[in-house]
Amino acid sequence: MGQVTAVAEAIVPAAPARVLEALADYREARPAILTSHYTEYEVLEGGVGAGTVAQWHLHATEKRVRHVVADVVVTSDSVVETDRNSSMVTTFTVATDDAGTKVTVTTTWNGASGVGGFFERTFAPLGLRRIHDELLQNLAAYVD
Repeated sequence: MGQVTAVAEAIVPAAPARVLEALADYREARPAILTSHYTEYEVLEGGVGAGTVAQWHLHATEKRVRHVVADVVVTSDSVVETDRNSSMVTTFTVATDDAGTKVTVTTTWNGASGVGGFFERTFAPLGLRRIHDELLQNLAAYVD
């Protein structure tokens, strides 16, 4: 079993504080930027910032659906979602860039072993990066 990592990056034309605020807002901003790959989204506790707990179904493929229950931690430059149902951790990091804010989304999880693990490590990051790319486009439009 090896760790699988998917990374997506985008420049968002807004101040880092505004981008971080939007990423940490699970009541208004987050539902507005989610893609069609996310269904049954619900805030269970909190809703803005650290201590928020939210759940959703992530449709990585037609057959691969993950029920995520995310505990949220917010720092001065990141929002971290740790899934209670798996080893998956997604980190949104913001950094100042000349054109606004560089947002990096990194998702890691413990993958399968053997041949299945090989295919997971090879193809899952590509699919998840496409999902994150679309989410980052929606974020850019939301904060604009």
